[in-house]
Amino acid sequence: MRVALFVTCVNDALYPGTGIAVVRLLERLGVAVDFPAAQGCCGQPQYNTGYRHEAEPLLRRTAQAFADHRYVVTPSGSCAAMLREHYPRMGRRAEAEGRGGHLTALAESLAPRVYELTEFLVDVLGVADVGAYFPHRVTYHPSCHGLRGLGLGERPRRLLAAVRGLELVELPGAQECCGFGGTFAVKNPDVSAAMGADKIEHAAGTGASVLCGADNSCLAHLDGLLRRSGPPSLRALHLAEILASTEEDPLR
Repeated sequence: MRVALFVTCVNDALYPGTGIAVVRLLERLGVAVDFPAAQGCCGQPQYNTGYRHEAEPLLRRTAQAFADHRYVVTPSGSCAAMLREHYPRMGRRAEAEGRGGHLTALAESLAPRVYELTEFLVDVLGVADVGAYFPHRVTYHPSCHGLRGLGLGERPRRLLAAVRGLELVELPGAQECCGFGGTFAVKNPDVSAAMGADKIEHAAGTGASVLCGADNSCLAHLDGLLRRSGPPSLRALHLAEILASTEEDPLR
C-alpha cells in the first residue's frame, strides 16, 4: 500500500520530528510513504479568521498536490477536518457566488481520501498494536477537532493501550478544550491561558510524565504553558512519536 503524507505547515516548520515519526511508523507497518513537494498550508488560519477568498487558492493547490493518491494521511485532526469538512463548503460557496465552481469538484474529490493518522491505522490498516514500546505513564488529551469534528472516539486510546510498557491514565476533564483554538488564543489570550492552565493542572494530577495528543497545535499551546509554569516532570508529545518508538530505538 502507498499513501501520501500531508505533514501540515505546523509540523513542517516547528515539529519535523512528528512527520519523521509518521514515516517510520507507517514504513514499519509495510506502508510506502510519498511526500508531494507541492503541498503547503491548507488555508485554515486564513479561513478561520474570515479570509475565505484568500484560502481558496490553497484549497486548489492542496487538492492538486494529492490528486494522484488514494490515501492522504495527516498527523493533525485539525487539518484533516479542514480538508474534509471546510473544503467542500468553501467550494460550494465559491460556486454559489459565481466564482471558481471547479473548487467544489476538487474539494469533493479530495475529502473522502483524507485520513487522520489514528483513523488510517485503525480503520484502513486494521491494527491497534503497532509494535511500539514506550515505558512511561501517559495521559491523552483529545483535541476538539479530533473529538468533535472527526469523531475519532477511542481510536487514539486503543493504539496507546496496546503500546508495550505504556501506562495509560485517564485525563480528568479530557473533553474540555485546551484553550488554543487557533486564532482564539491570539484574540482571547487571557481566557486561552486560563483554559490551558486548567488542562495542565488536570494532567499533572494524573502523575503522568507525558501529556499526549494528536494535534501539535494544541500541544504547542500546552507545551508553552508547561515550560513557563511546569511541572518539569511533565512534557507534551505527539501520539505519532509514541507509536513510532520501539525497544530498539526508544524516544528519550
